[in-house]
Amino acid sequence: MRGGNGLPKFVGMATAKIKPDSKTGPARKRKAGQTPPPSTASKADSAATQTHVDDGRRATAAATAPATADATLLTSMASMSPTAPSVVKRTAAGEEEEEQEQEQQQTGSPPPKLLARLREALRVRHYSIRTEQAYVEWTRRFIHFHGLRHPASLGASEVQAFLTHLAVERSVASPTQNQAKSALLFLYREVLGVQLPWLDDIVGAKLSRRLPVVLTPSEVRNLLSHLSGGTMGLLGSLLYGTGMRLLEALRLRIKDLEFERREILVRDGKGAKDRVTVLPENLVLPLQAQLSRVRALHLRDLEAGRGHVWLPDALEVKYPNAERQWGWQWVFPSTVHSIDPRSGAEHRHHLSETSVQKAVALAARRAGIVKPCSPHVLRHSFATHLLQAGYDIRTVQELLGHADVKTTMIYTHVLNRGGRGVRSPLDSM
Repeated sequence: MRGGNGLPKFVGMATAKIKPDSKTGPARKRKAGQTPPPSTASKADSAATQTHVDDGRRATAAATAPATADATLLTSMASMSPTAPSVVKRTAAGEEEEEQEQEQQQTGSPPPKLLARLREALRVRHYSIRTEQAYVEWTRRFIHFHGLRHPASLGASEVQAFLTHLAVERSVASPTQNQAKSALLFLYREVLGVQLPWLDDIVGAKLSRRLPVVLTPSEVRNLLSHLSGGTMGLLGSLLYGTGMRLLEALRLRIKDLEFERREILVRDGKGAKDRVTVLPENLVLPLQAQLSRVRALHLRDLEAGRGHVWLPDALEVKYPNAERQWGWQWVFPSTVHSIDPRSGAEHRHHLSETSVQKAVALAARRAGIVKPCSPHVLRHSFATHLLQAGYDIRTVQELLGHADVKTTMIYTHVLNRGGRGVRSPLDSM
């Protein structure tokens, strides 16, 4: 309900209750804008009366100002409230945003916040950044496959059609197809909050059991000799001598090397698990030389006002100076600085895994190795050669970080001579 001045009535009531304090006597009864009646008073009395009227006008203006401010505040609150009627006009940005929402509804394109919600759900559950990147990419492909339709409007048939497209037309491997399925199930269950029976009826690909590629000791020796000297050669020897995964070796920090105990602490390995592996005696001196080069690089970064490294789980808040300390630096730092994809901070990260993969592939071609050769092949060769040397399979399991011994038993195929130790009848002829 509004008064005659266009303001809400209760604001007008508040204005009416405020009276100027300077008005006394007849001045209270006089209406606003009325001039005092003429009199035969002296000039001094006339001047005093005029001063009294001016004071009254100033008091009236001062009393009206708070009411006007209150009215402005109420008007802005009414425009912010989702249920109150609009008092002010929408801005051009607001109209443009409304037009974009209407256009998205007409075209069926997903809202821009869907992938952000997916990333947030993954980070709340502490998924690795690689899982986050893979799930976001599969969600984007799923949306584009169905003509930019929002996943909330799609169902079991659309999900199954996308997985069938991957298996039949793209001919992806079964682990790749199951990864896409896991990404979509996470999207529907954790992000969109869909709990429907058809989610459990999505058919997954049958996993095939493959034997790992294993190099012989002579092939490993030939491969390591063709790796370029320095960092790449040291990394190749470290992968074969410890059985670590490539990312586990690249994420090593100075504090994880135990030279006296001849062991390496693998932090946050696959499955967010820590373990201990062996430090080869032949790599003690090369690793110490590598640390000397890294220390010189770190000192130059500190002089330049840098020297920061990425720390996990908000450790930079708990230990404010840890990101610049020597123990937290990478054993294999990158030659350039990079931007953290999550925090946006600039620091020196570890070496890129792509550069190591390319170096190993090039060394394998130079060595004349025809087997598919990657850094992970050195891990397979480490486990196989330990079993051939007579080490217990449980020991190998702990060194590799396998949760189940069945995973380690896949390397036992090389323990038998020939094909499972069977002598071919052709050899007896």
